[in-house]
Amino acid sequence: MDSLRTLRDFLRWGASRFAGAGLFYGHGTDGAADEAAVLIAHVLHLDLPLAPEFLDAALTVEERVAVTALLHRRINERLPAPYLTGEAWFAGLRFAVDPRVLIPRSPIAEMIENGFSPWLDDTDPTRILDIGTGSGCIAIACALAFPQARVDALDISPDALAVAAANVARYGLQERVRLLQSDLYGALAGERYDLIVSNPPYVPDDEYASLPDEYRHEPQGALLSPDAGLEHPLRILHGAADHLNEGGLLVLEVGATWPALVERLPQLPFTWVEFARGGQGVAAISREELVAALG
Repeated sequence: MDSLRTLRDFLRWGASRFAGAGLFYGHGTDGAADEAAVLIAHVLHLDLPLAPEFLDAALTVEERVAVTALLHRRINERLPAPYLTGEAWFAGLRFAVDPRVLIPRSPIAEMIENGFSPWLDDTDPTRILDIGTGSGCIAIACALAFPQARVDALDISPDALAVAAANVARYGLQERVRLLQSDLYGALAGERYDLIVSNPPYVPDDEYASLPDEYRHEPQGALLSPDAGLEHPLRILHGAADHLNEGGLLVLEVGATWPALVERLPQLPFTWVEFARGGQGVAAISREELVAALG
């Protein structure tokens, strides 16, 4: 550590150590240098991207010790950076996260930022449902994107709902975002919505077994779905029409499981969303299409 002095030194050293350790980056950063920058900025209370004028500034002894310790934790524990910093970004918003919830990374963020255009160009939704809310990121981002909407956010996990509650309070949305403990639609008798959004569990057992170590720190129940990853998506699809208003829209993320879903339900006219920032396996389908195909 005596040979490392400046912010630039630690960025280079951290990136080199991360690359040598074979870490996986898929929870908010694209590579070793970005991951090191996130962790170093957190310790030094700096904003990202790091200002160029700070790169050659020398760190204090206390800062050098703290930065080194955090970088070593990332290597030794294989904890994704958001769990080490306690926060993640989604749709341009900051959220508190910890191992009780998945780290926000859904491409649905791009749809929210675009107001779900072109699917909702004619009207703004006034009632929105987020199934499997986790940290609350989708529900909160939707509430902020549609200021007139009331949002119900469901999760089966009380631990996840505790994290979501803290994030709802952070944005002062307690009057418009309602958190409910529920197994999918279980707590919603008679409720209907203009928009249902869900990023449910959809990872098959065999795929989960081959995931990098970083994913082992996330709640298994928020990732794994039985029946080749299709149990939760199928239940959502079969129940959606009963909880959508006329002209309502379902947005469902199934990731790499999308070919299996298409094979299982070939009669459904899924529209698979294309994303400017990357991502796959997000379908948009209307209530009318669901009723016509599933009855």
